[in-house]
Amino acid sequence: MRKKTQVTPKKKRKFLPRGTVERLSVYLNCLIEFQQDGYEYITSQELAECVGINSAEIRRDFLMLKTRGRKGVGYHLPSLISELQKILGSKKEHGVVLVGAGNLGSALVAYEGLSRHGFIIKGVFDADPKKIGRTVSGHRIRDVKNLGRFIRENDIEIGVIAVPESAAQTVADEMVKNNIKVIVNYAPVRIVVPSNVKVHHTNPAVELLHTLYFLSRK
Repeated sequence: MRKKTQVTPKKKRKFLPRGTVERLSVYLNCLIEFQQDGYEYITSQELAECVGINSAEIRRDFLMLKTRGRKGVGYHLPSLISELQKILGSKKEHGVVLVGAGNLGSALVAYEGLSRHGFIIKGVFDADPKKIGRTVSGHRIRDVKNLGRFIRENDIEIGVIAVPESAAQTVADEMVKNNIKVIVNYAPVRIVVPSNVKVHHTNPAVELLHTLYFLSRK
């Protein structure tokens, strides 16, 4: 009688709460700055002063990590950065397309923090004939009519939308049709996408409105 081969079930991927993910992202940004300044170890208090989060909460978040701090010394910075990058999926490079080469879009292309975290702008697109062909931070602005083909040919999975609200949904539809999996939307309007596409809406005015709550409590 043939012996049955026992199959070990795959472990389910653990998904962290959104709040935890957002805090880890903020920690990582500050930790990279500390590393660039020559730090080898970092304490939770030093990190707390950088991110504006209570050091006790930082230590609670770090309990889920393999990297452990040393009393009186702190956390080994390279190990901590490496682990957070692994958790957040930023250890490898991710190609990004950006649609909208106005003031906001141009500022995003010029922002060095994106490449520092592995987000590489592969293409910048716009619909304005006056902008198409010009260069912004070393990127030639392409015609948005060629967006879909560019995404497919370069296997891009992340799209950034920085266009007027009237054009945002059309751009999102084109991205989704060509297999973009993550969209960061800076347009001041909610876009509708299928459930398998992750959208992050970010609006500077809304972010500032959130701060008014805390100002009003002073």
